[in-house]
Order: sequence, then C-alpha cells, then structure tokens
Amino acid sequence: MTKLVAVAMRELDTFSALVGDIYDAALDPGLWSSALHKACQYIGAGAATLSSQETWRRTVHFHFSSGADPHYLQLYEEKYHRLNPAFPTMLFFDEEEPHSVVPDCITREEFCRSRFGREWLFPQGVVDGLFANLEKSPKACSTLIVTRTLETGFANETMRQRFSLVVPHIRRAVLIGKAIDLKTVEAAVLADSLDTLRSAMFIVEASGRIVHANVSGHAMIGEAAALRARNGKLQAIDGKAEQTLSQSFSASASGDAFLGKHGIAVPLKGRDGQRFVAHVLPLTSGSRRTASAAYAAAATVFVRKAELELPSPPEAVAKEFGLTPAELRVLFAVIEVGSVSEVSAVLGVAETTVKTHLQHLFDKTATHRQAELVKLVAGFANALFH
Repeated sequence: MTKLVAVAMRELDTFSALVGDIYDAALDPGLWSSALHKACQYIGAGAATLSSQETWRRTVHFHFSSGADPHYLQLYEEKYHRLNPAFPTMLFFDEEEPHSVVPDCITREEFCRSRFGREWLFPQGVVDGLFANLEKSPKACSTLIVTRTLETGFANETMRQRFSLVVPHIRRAVLIGKAIDLKTVEAAVLADSLDTLRSAMFIVEASGRIVHANVSGHAMIGEAAALRARNGKLQAIDGKAEQTLSQSFSASASGDAFLGKHGIAVPLKGRDGQRFVAHVLPLTSGSRRTASAAYAAAATVFVRKAELELPSPPEAVAKEFGLTPAELRVLFAVIEVGSVSEVSAVLGVAETTVKTHLQHLFDKTATHRQAELVKLVAGFANALFH
C-alpha cells in the first residue's frame, strides 16, 4: 500500500509541475515548446501541436509544437491542410472535449485510403491522435493535437485519461495568452506589465479582495455592468458566474492542479446586454509565485468581450441540410480540389462513390451542379462573417 501511495504522490507531483509550466507559458510564449514537451511525456504522446485553422478558406497556422517534424508542419500549412478529410468533422465537437481523430471523425480505413494519410501521415509514422478544440468561432478553430507513432502504438486508456486532465489547463493558458496578445509578461512586475492591456485585469486574494486592477478593470467595475467591487471584493453581477469565480479564487490558493476546470472561461452577462468572458490564472505556483508574494494574491482575472456563439460554415451547412460526415467530406473536397476524379484521388474512394455522395448533396440542397454547391457554402460563410 505504501508503494502505491508513493507512486500516486509522484504522479501528482509530476502533474502539478506540468500544470505550473503550462500556466507560466500563458505569460511567456517562449515556454510553450517546453511545456508541450513535458505534456507529451506525461500523456504518452510523441508530438503535440497548438494550431488555429480557418473554417472556410482553411488557412492554418501552427503556433507552438513539440516533437513534430518542422518540414511536415510546413507542408501542412502550405498544402495538406486542404486535404485533411477529418477537419470538417472536428469542428462539430465542443470546446475542451477530448476525442480521437479515429474513429470519432473518420474511420481508420477511410483515413488510410486518403491522400492525406498516404502522403502526410504515413511518411511520419503517425498512426493515432487525440485532439481537443480549445476555442471556436465562426471564422476559426484552435486545437490541441497529440499523436502516436508506429513505435509507441495506438492510444490507450491511460493516455486518454491523462490527455483529458491536461486539456482544461492548456485551454486556460491559451485563452489567457490571447487576452494579453501573447506578449511576454514578467511575473515579478505583473501589475505594471498588464496595466496597458485593453482587456480588464484584476489581481485578487483567495477571498476575492481586489489587490490591483488595471485601467480597463477600474472602468468595468465603475460601470458595474457585469462585475462590481463590493466591500473591496471582485464579484460578478450574475449569481451563477459569481459562484464559479468565488470557487476559482479559493481553489487558486491551493495551487495550479486544484483549480481544475473552474474559471477557464466564465461567461459574464452584463445588464446592458453585453457579454464578457473571464479567465482565472492562479499565481501560487511556477514563476508566478513571485507575483503572488509581491501582491499577497491568489489569482489574476482577465476579462474580455465574448465573441458571438455562432456555428462555423461546415456546422451550419450540415445542420441546415442534414448532411452525413461522408457527404460533408465530399462537399468540402469539392470546394478544395474540384472535379470528381480529383476528389476520388484525395479521399481514396471510387469515383462512383463520390458521384453517389454528390447526388445526395444535390438532392438535399436543391442544387444541380458543383459550382452551385460552392456558391451555397460561400453564402453561408458570408452570412456568418458579415
């Protein structure tokens, strides 16, 4: 029993240290590669990437990575992102949900037959992957992906469990990095570093008492539209949001790992109809402890305006016309590469199969030509983006 307890304690220490590194990366983008490397070691993955990809024109950018071949990342950005048959389906999953690319998005057989599988995955020896969407909007989706190779084999239950534990913390760090525009912030002078942010920022104790607020923060509590300062404590106007924030502040005092999913993206409803989202970053571990000691604080709260919660074009089209995943893959392959023969080669299916799916698409959307399908999807994109 003692040995089991010792093993459990070592694993908890490893996880806590990893979470601390992830949150330090929220303030210093230069630490992301190291944090992802340690995440791979903990999860049991060979490589990890943090990327964002547009949902319509499909441009992609790898922000940070560890263990991935730079040559193949460049090839993906330049060419293969348009040929990835799993991407349209990946957009349907909610933020923070851990999933397997195979079979949650596409069957292994279909993935292996695709040009993407043959030319991009297999040369790297990649055989399996887990992913989680970190932030979604109509225009783009940011995603964490970890992969396994032939040497390490397929993902097992332990890997899935550990991945699900890490995802919420990476999501929080990414969202906070976005709030501060991914600029390096010195923990020792946290207040001075963040005073010029357009986003509202508050440094608080475990009780919620405000130790420091930047100019935007003072303006927000002055208006008391979504947040207020009652008896010197930061509080949300909405009762549910207030409960979540209070729990987050208390949990932050116990360390990074204890925060869990509390305060990752707390929706704040304003009295005037405006909507904001708050992100809580603990200050009690990692290099952030310097700031904690300097301000006798437990957490920093970042608040920014919330984006409209609208579906991406693939989600909107699929829902409107009742498209199956296979039909959706054919539809977006048609948009990306064109003719039936080209779609057949990209997806690795017979031309007759492509034609069958195309006919289903024509029937469901009341169109008659591929050009009309492209115009239809473009119409959905324009309606969402403008």
